[in-house]
Amino acid sequence: MENLKRKTVAILATNGFEESELKSPKNALEAAGADVHIVSLESGEIKGWADGNWSSNTYKVDKTLDEVSQSDYNALVLPGGVINPDTLRKNDKAVSFVKSFFEHHKPVGAICHAPWLLAEADVLQGRKVTSYNSIKTDIVNAGANWVDQEVVVDEGLVTSRNPKDLPAFNAKMVEEVYEGKHEMQTA
Repeated sequence: MENLKRKTVAILATNGFEESELKSPKNALEAAGADVHIVSLESGEIKGWADGNWSSNTYKVDKTLDEVSQSDYNALVLPGGVINPDTLRKNDKAVSFVKSFFEHHKPVGAICHAPWLLAEADVLQGRKVTSYNSIKTDIVNAGANWVDQEVVVDEGLVTSRNPKDLPAFNAKMVEEVYEGKHEMQTA
């Protein structure tokens, strides 16, 4: 297990995230020693989606987008769900925050529908990625080479298809955060 002490990771999410896709990577990164902050559009708590319904759990927002920049973090995780990335991709600050991690060559993980945010940030050109299969066309139209694999790593960009892929996604995310910046991880 990689030691991620002194590494800080942002998880960008808002209401409607797929609960397992926030909770599982957060737990894996924390178990490896990282500090993990839930960053959202507003302070307070956010609610996820679990088993086709709103979860009964809420998650405390550690920081708002107005309070942070990529310089505060070593890496970024983007959980999926349908509502979460669709809401975030309409927010200019969220899109700029995502793009800034690529501009600074930092690891980014996106699972399920979260690559919608990557398409919006215009960072998929020529990249090898995967996603939830229903958004494949959107990802291909954004210039990516879409493949159907449980986890794909392309120069610090980690993508997976759905919650069943979380063990592989989490392992690769911990590895990429440990490795740090990737010069070819660019916008």
